[in-house]
Formats: sequence, structure tokens, C-alpha cells
Amino acid sequence: MSDFFRHSLRFIVLIFIQIMVLNHIRVGSYVNPFIYPLFLMLLPFRMTQWLLLFIGFGTGFTVDLFMSTPGLHTSASVLLAFVRPYIVRLASGAPLPESASEPTVTEMGNRWFFSYSIILIFVHHLALFLLESFDPAHLNDSIYRILLSVPASETLILLLVFFFQASRKR
Repeated sequence: MSDFFRHSLRFIVLIFIQIMVLNHIRVGSYVNPFIYPLFLMLLPFRMTQWLLLFIGFGTGFTVDLFMSTPGLHTSASVLLAFVRPYIVRLASGAPLPESASEPTVTEMGNRWFFSYSIILIFVHHLALFLLESFDPAHLNDSIYRILLSVPASETLILLLVFFFQASRKR
């Protein structure tokens, strides 16, 4: 399967699950799981920064269209795409990992992928929820939403990653 087709299929599936299933799940008013950032996190390491930003914009814009949240997901996704190379460098200790082409569990290991994904999900959720409230009076609510939604999103992302990793080995 070509890389373009694989990434396109991943985009469609993650956006579909996000919009049709996860957007209808709210535990209280604080837990909002988001898995669509996984698409941006799994893009190849060697992708140019401008293309990564463009894809981040398109991903967030698509979610914004379906959720009627003008610019919120776009901003958070572009920020995630912008900081991703720095997080890769932070998690790897090198600008690009030498032996890996994509940031997957199979290529980078469990510990590396967990630290990489949790930092990026935190950055995404921080931007998303702070921009959503954009009011110091609601800062406590935003912090609660960040602290509760990051573990929920990360758990779902790790389950998806390990599920697809296990199904690929078969």
C-alpha cells in the first residue's frame, strides 16, 4: 500500500471516528477526547516543515468544519505541527532519528512513543481549551478540561496505536 493512500485512509478514519463517535462523548463537561491529532503525529519524520504546517492546517480546518468551531482546531493543529520537530528532537536527542522513517511504536519503541505523544497531545489540548475559553475567569475550567482530557485522549490514542500495530503483525 502506498504511503499516500495509507496516510489518506488514516486521516479519513480518524476524522470519522472523531466526528461520529468521540464528539458525542462528554463525561461531565470536562472530558473531551480527541484522537485526530494522531494523524499529524504519525506523519513521516522527513516531511518538510511547510508541508507539515499545511497538513496541520487542513486537518484542523476539517475538524472545525464539522464541529462548527471556527479556527479552534485549526490553531491547535497548526501549533502541534509547528512544535512536532522540536518534540521529536527532545524525545530522540537528535534532529531526526537515524534508523526510523516514521514515529511509530514499532520503529521508536513504547517509551519514546508515549513521551512523544503525551507532550504533543498536551500542547494540542492546552491551545485548544485555552483558545476556546479565552477568558481568565474560566481558567480553572480550562485547566480541569486539559488535565482530564489529555489522559483520556492519550489512552485512546495508545489503544488505537497498539491495536493497529497488533493487527499489522498478523
